[in-house]
Amino acid sequence: MKSQNITIPKTVNRIWWQIDASKLPLGRIASEIAIHLRGKHKRDFTPHMDMGDFVVAVNVEKLKFTGRKIDQKQYFRHSGYLGGLKKTSMKTLFQKNPAEILKKAVFSMIDELKFRKKIMSRLKLVTGAK
Repeated sequence: MKSQNITIPKTVNRIWWQIDASKLPLGRIASEIAIHLRGKHKRDFTPHMDMGDFVVAVNVEKLKFTGRKIDQKQYFRHSGYLGGLKKTSMKTLFQKNPAEILKKAVFSMIDELKFRKKIMSRLKLVTGAK
């Protein structure tokens, strides 16, 4: 059987992408951002390397939601103690910080890699169209 040659890129060229978050629903925007952050759109993508680009998402306060998601979705966290389950609805989180909803959605779409937090540091969320 023949062995395959794999070419690993020596340098990673990172470019900046600007995505308008008000054009598509939350899940579609989050998946598009996750693809660019991870680098899967590049021809020389290698799964074990950090090859992603920078992404700036504008108009985060105008996110669109499908169905009754804004009323029904809950975010859970646990303190580790008995009875320490805390939940927050999407509606209250959107009123406090709309960028946090998009950040959570993108974070869950990126694989659990050792450099996932480094990948997320290249995501910039902006309220407004600046």
